[in-house]
Amino acid sequence: MTADVWLPIPADEIDGLPAPAGSGLTYRFWDGGPDFPADPADCVFYVVPYMKGSEIAVRPMAAMTSLRVVQTLSAGTDHVTPGLGLLPPGVALCNARGVHEASTAELTLALVLASLRGLPGFVRGQDREEWRAGFYPALADKSVLIVGYGSIGAAIEDRLAPFECARVARVARSARTTERGPVRALADLPALLPEADVVILSTPLTPDTHHLADAGFLARMKDGALLVNVARGPVVDTKALLAELGSGRITAALDVTDPEPLPQGHPLWHAPGVLISPHVGGSTSAFMPRAKRLIAGQVTRFAERATMRNLVLTTS
Repeated sequence: MTADVWLPIPADEIDGLPAPAGSGLTYRFWDGGPDFPADPADCVFYVVPYMKGSEIAVRPMAAMTSLRVVQTLSAGTDHVTPGLGLLPPGVALCNARGVHEASTAELTLALVLASLRGLPGFVRGQDREEWRAGFYPALADKSVLIVGYGSIGAAIEDRLAPFECARVARVARSARTTERGPVRALADLPALLPEADVVILSTPLTPDTHHLADAGFLARMKDGALLVNVARGPVVDTKALLAELGSGRITAALDVTDPEPLPQGHPLWHAPGVLISPHVGGSTSAFMPRAKRLIAGQVTRFAERATMRNLVLTTS
């Protein structure tokens, strides 16, 4: 039996991995293809293929009887959750904290600014040779609410700082204090939503956040407010959002949708006041170097029997 590490990036492209001779580890490349690179029963460290979906992520897990670590390359771990019950007890599930903050925060600001300043309309106008002059909303003097104040939420606020927002409010699962100010609990959302001009969703997808932005949530948003979702599609109730967009009362910018990918003919494509990007929050040139550093660091800690970073849970 070997102690295999399954990697979605070839091992010779990742600097800093422990040498096989000294660590006793054997590196296997698997990026979600139909054939496994070796017997899954020999895998002790599984780095999940990135952006390949839950079905592929979970496919080898039932046979990974020697597994000790599951490492995702995404901030969320909902795509591997269906396979956790198939694993032996004591397996560490770790996420990719530190990999996606910069890229996701950049896209969040791009979606906010594009939506407020009317960039989609300018592009359509350019296609039609139309000069669409006029006054458009600015981010300056707006009140922003960040729902999901983890590392990505904090990175979003860092990038909001130069834009002269009137206020940035923060919400997470539980209340706490940060250097930038207080973080309120989810229970405080009903009181905070009517005050926000821009509501940014950056929360993980959990049973508590599934359809968090439901009809009641959206109804509490002020007239003319912008909803930005860079979390997961099911955090928003699509049917409820379509109703609000159809009324013209609010607008939305969505990097994630439910369903996803959004199929042709879906009404969300042409709903008024919506800007859609195809789940590219983390898919930038910044991803690969950060992902490689994460993998090398985590595998090194595993080989040295050190505590894993970014621990989400341990199977029982």
